[in-house]
Amino acid sequence: MVDSKLVLAGQTIAYTCYVLAIMALVAWFAYRVTREGKPGGVRPGWFWSFVSLLVVIGVSLHLITYNTIPWVALDLHRGSAQPDTTITIAVAEHRFQLPADRIVIPCGRHVLFRVTSADLTYGFGLFREDHTMVFQMQVVPGHDNDLLWEFDRAGVYSIRSTEYSGPAGYQMVVPDAVEVVCPTGNAAAPTSDAEATP
Repeated sequence: MVDSKLVLAGQTIAYTCYVLAIMALVAWFAYRVTREGKPGGVRPGWFWSFVSLLVVIGVSLHLITYNTIPWVALDLHRGSAQPDTTITIAVAEHRFQLPADRIVIPCGRHVLFRVTSADLTYGFGLFREDHTMVFQMQVVPGHDNDLLWEFDRAGVYSIRSTEYSGPAGYQMVVPDAVEVVCPTGNAAAPTSDAEATP
């Protein structure tokens, strides 16, 4: 699975270039139609050629990048996907209730996070140590809230609420709540109280 940070960096560059091209079209069009005392305007052939090129580039960007977005493949086959591990988390009174102080997940497993709320709408987000977000979902009371994810690199992650749930919501952070351990030795040995079970 491609790291979402890499996807974001690539898409930032691609879409910035695309927006600059659109802005160039608008600036060119505005310049041509507002020249005083000179025959202006833009020849329709040039204008529509440029617009067509932007449409082709825009659609191509979506087609090229949709497979690089980490969750797309899992979501497309969600009906037939079987999680290797299910982690059940409850939320109530602005607190996450985890199955262990630290949840340890081996690399390469499909993990289903099933989160339930007893009172308010919360968010459930997993964040890297540099505070960038891996994923998030909304947790609505009275509904099934789950998210399927595959971890392919070692790391320690915090859990945070990503939805406004009142003034007390700012404290909904569980540091070092999830540790992903890979057998290649690029992570520390598990130090948790419990390992997520299949």
